[in-house]
Amino acid sequence: MKYMLLIYGTESGWTEDERTECMIESMSICEELEKQGKWIASAPLHSVMTATSVRVRDGNRMITDGPFAETTEQLGGYYIIDVDNLDEAIAIAARLPPAKKGTVEIRPLFPLPDLNNERQNH
Repeated sequence: MKYMLLIYGTESGWTEDERTECMIESMSICEELEKQGKWIASAPLHSVMTATSVRVRDGNRMITDGPFAETTEQLGGYYIIDVDNLDEAIAIAARLPPAKKGTVEIRPLFPLPDLNNERQNH
């Protein structure tokens, strides 16, 4: 089953040395998972200050700089993994360095039909 691990934390909660060590440790975990065929993708995100939010209400597009909601923890990155079950996803999430300072939210990915095959059959 595929899961997305969403990394939340306060952007100011890391020193540059801690951030570098976090990246090195995280990349090591990704390499290990890739060798096991369990890693699909991961990436850190730029600061929430670079965000642009888009909302459409009554057919009108509204664009806002920055995040849509003010929160103490911001989305800082993600991992997509393919593991046997939620217990395995939890074990991986607990190993990630950001779990020590923030939150790792685990969400199963909703499987979509193969759209290419669907189009060919119609």
